[in-house]
Amino acid sequence: MKYIIPAVIILLGIAIFAFIIRRKHNVEIERLEHEKHQIQNKPILEEMTKVKQLNMNGQTEEMFERWRNAWTEVMDVHMPKIDVLLFDAEESIDRFIFPKATKIEKEIQILITLCDKKMSEILIELEDLIGSEEKNRIEMEQLKDQHRAARKTLLAHQYSFGEAVKALEQKLESFIPLFDEFDRLTDTGNYLSARELVITVQEDGQKFFPKLHDIPTVLSDIQHKIPAIIHELRNGQKEMEESSYYLQHLEMNQKLDSIEAELVELKQAIIELHVGKTMSRVEELKDELDTFYDLLEKEVLAKKYVDQYKEQTGSRLREVTTVTRAVSEEAAYVQQSYHLPEKEAEIPRSCLKELEELEKKYELLSSRVEEEQSAYSSLQEELNEIAEEIDRLYEEQDRFANRLKNLRIDENNAREKLDELKDLLHDTDRMLQKANIPGIPEDMDVRLEEAEEHIYVAMQSLQEVPLNMSLVDNYLEKAEACMEEVHSRAKEMLENVLLTEKIIQYGNRYRASHPQVHAKLLEAEEAFRQLRYSKALEDAATAVEEVEPGALKKIDTLVKEDAWRT
Repeated sequence: MKYIIPAVIILLGIAIFAFIIRRKHNVEIERLEHEKHQIQNKPILEEMTKVKQLNMNGQTEEMFERWRNAWTEVMDVHMPKIDVLLFDAEESIDRFIFPKATKIEKEIQILITLCDKKMSEILIELEDLIGSEEKNRIEMEQLKDQHRAARKTLLAHQYSFGEAVKALEQKLESFIPLFDEFDRLTDTGNYLSARELVITVQEDGQKFFPKLHDIPTVLSDIQHKIPAIIHELRNGQKEMEESSYYLQHLEMNQKLDSIEAELVELKQAIIELHVGKTMSRVEELKDELDTFYDLLEKEVLAKKYVDQYKEQTGSRLREVTTVTRAVSEEAAYVQQSYHLPEKEAEIPRSCLKELEELEKKYELLSSRVEEEQSAYSSLQEELNEIAEEIDRLYEEQDRFANRLKNLRIDENNAREKLDELKDLLHDTDRMLQKANIPGIPEDMDVRLEEAEEHIYVAMQSLQEVPLNMSLVDNYLEKAEACMEEVHSRAKEMLENVLLTEKIIQYGNRYRASHPQVHAKLLEAEEAFRQLRYSKALEDAATAVEEVEPGALKKIDTLVKEDAWRT
């Protein structure tokens, strides 16, 4: 029992493994049989029957025989061989000779692949042949219809094609042998060759038949429309030149002569049926001719502009010159009373020089208009440039004139400002003198004297001749800044004095009970008598805050309320 059970287990395992392998081979045999049946069921015979309905001659007959021989070889030789191999493989599987079965299965697969390839190739060629016959017939009939329509068009409208008729007729005739060749190939069963011919004829037709539509239009442009435009342009140029227009700069005659010469070449190209590039060039020529119309119109509009605005510009030039001279004279007069920077003083003289140059340009332009030897478009540009320069110079001297007018206003404003500063100085000094304080600190006296000196310097600068307002404004600005600072400090000092007095009065209640407060308040009073008001405020505030935190804020509020009521 010790050895029997393991042996049985091993044998059982081998048996199970063998049956699994056998199952895999049976599945492979079923797959191969299925592929074999698929090959046998390919509709080769049905498709070959359709071929018999075609002309069984030439190429078709040769192909049919090749297909039938190949099909017979597959069905009568390879299929029986595959059946024998399948039987051998099944027998080897049943006998568990798996290596032999595997070898046979590979051989079967090779044969099946070979047969499937042959049958697929036959089907593809059959489809090509049968499809080609039908497609050839339809497409060639369409080409013949296009050919017939083209011939009718050419016969009915020969005059529209001009000298190109002969080349067109020759091209149409060249299609007829191709049609005959197609019929011959079809009748002899050479459908694939016929297919190649159809493709060739289609390509020729796609290039040729549209020309029958394009040539009349292009010829009409070359022979009639463009020459008519050229004639109209020449007449228009002649009429304009007779009406005093100068047009030589356009070089129209030379360009129109060149276009007329090119039209001869383009017509020859159409006769030779070179339509595509010719059409493109004709469109370019029409665009060029449109440009000439635009140029002539530009000259007409330019003349209208020059006629309308030349005298107006001349009047404006004389007006601005007169105004500028007046400004120049005024500047000379103003300079007796006021100092002007050299750059500003030069403005009217500079403007007059430029106006003199513009006057020369304007006179030259006027003479060119009278001589009628210049393009009006060029004259318009020059007239615009002169007008723009006149406007620029007018704006420049106008700003300068306003600057002169403002000098008197600036002087008056400066004097008014000085009067205000003197009044503020007087008020500040009176405010300090009237205040109930022991005296005015030395630094405040220094600041008041400094402010008075700045005001004096500004007043003296206003007495100079010529008056330099830039310098006056500078001194005045310094005086104003200094005076505002002095007044602000004086107010702040008086407020601090009042606050110090109130704090000392408030702190008197603590003198008896708090000796340190009494000592601090004595120091504050001594500083107050010595005119050290900031020190007195600091000592008094410190003394009171030590015994009653927040007292300073309360006292400050009361002081401000009293000041507000006052």
